[in-house]
Amino acid sequence: MPTLPGDPAWWSLVLFVLPLLMGAPIGMALGVASIAACWLWDMGLPMISYNFYANVAKFPLLAIPFFIMAGVIMERAGIARRIIDLVEALVGEMPGGLAVATVLVATFWGAVSGSGPATVAALGLILIPGMAQAGYDKAFAAATVSVSSGLAIIIPPSIAFIVYGVITETSIGALFAAGVLPGLVMAFCLAVAVFLVSRRRGYRGSKSYSLSEKWSAFRRAFWGLLAPAIILGGIYGGVFTPTEAAAVAVFYGLFVGFFVYRTLSLRDLHEILVSTTISTAVVMLVVACAGLFSWVGSTVGLMDKASTFVLSISRDPVAIMLLVNVVLLLAGMVLDAVSIYYVFLPIFMPIMRYFGWDPVWFGVIMTINLAIGQVTPPVAVNLYVGSNISGVSIERISVAALPLIAASVVALLICILFPSISTVLPSRLGLM
Repeated sequence: MPTLPGDPAWWSLVLFVLPLLMGAPIGMALGVASIAACWLWDMGLPMISYNFYANVAKFPLLAIPFFIMAGVIMERAGIARRIIDLVEALVGEMPGGLAVATVLVATFWGAVSGSGPATVAALGLILIPGMAQAGYDKAFAAATVSVSSGLAIIIPPSIAFIVYGVITETSIGALFAAGVLPGLVMAFCLAVAVFLVSRRRGYRGSKSYSLSEKWSAFRRAFWGLLAPAIILGGIYGGVFTPTEAAAVAVFYGLFVGFFVYRTLSLRDLHEILVSTTISTAVVMLVVACAGLFSWVGSTVGLMDKASTFVLSISRDPVAIMLLVNVVLLLAGMVLDAVSIYYVFLPIFMPIMRYFGWDPVWFGVIMTINLAIGQVTPPVAVNLYVGSNISGVSIERISVAALPLIAASVVALLICILFPSISTVLPSRLGLM
């Protein structure tokens, strides 16, 4: 059996980084590193298939394909278009009205989708051209949609919270409740940022709407507005679990699309199933490979050594929290959210226990970091989707996104300094 000289923990990290530097997809890099480590250090190749199965065969993860499908259904059913019309009617001609409306719609859509890139795709096709026609700079429009869509992994239901809850064995219901107020804090900071930029540049809303037009927009959007109320109300009311809520969201979306708005057909259903299958396969492949890498890293001592190294730097909780946030922000530039959870949580969990940090609060802080990571190049998935939709280069969008990223960091700092923002709602609901 071939072996490499030196510490296997070090080599497992090298074997992961090398494929990344060569441009390999993150899931493939994690898988290759894990399989190579199992082979080189004789960990037992049969363990690979067992770990693959164990990583994906978890009941809470079943919510992921259902929430992905629910988001696709509600976008195809025309719910996104009706919600956008309602919010545009409410903001009217105010300075930056369409930009503020974009933040508000992204906040609402986050309570339906659970995925940042999916939210960019659902809203960007409508909002970016609309803002451009109203005189907004197209790069700023794409940046506003892309950054605001990061709220989808903070506002429940959130795929990111599901993955975090599975890894840390934290209540997903508590995480969902914990994400509500921090998500609103971040939405407020983003709304202020886009308002200030728009006022300086002279951007305004589309037109002024009469009361009857606003009422008409509300009636058209009513069934869409009910979606998050049903999903989240059912979870917090103890009617169903987050996984069951995901299935309810799917059937509610199908009901609205087929029988209320009558915008869906059997052909649309086939396309929805195909799109959901592809998106789910990508997520689950990363989950399986990242979980295997996490097991390999724990077996060879990589995670323990990394945790020990972090604690050797300082025993000051403020300094370590600052370091953790810097690491997460940097990791968000090169890794996707699911991979970051599996790679870094085994390192951070001993640190959490050492300082007595609440895992629900830490999950929110980590997820906000990853939402910011979705818009920080080079691996800025939201920006890439926004670039493809708008036709604007990723470089121009990145520059336009800087004020919004700064606003997101401000929201992150607020949630770090005031942990009760994250914990008060799940505590009141008896979820923690």
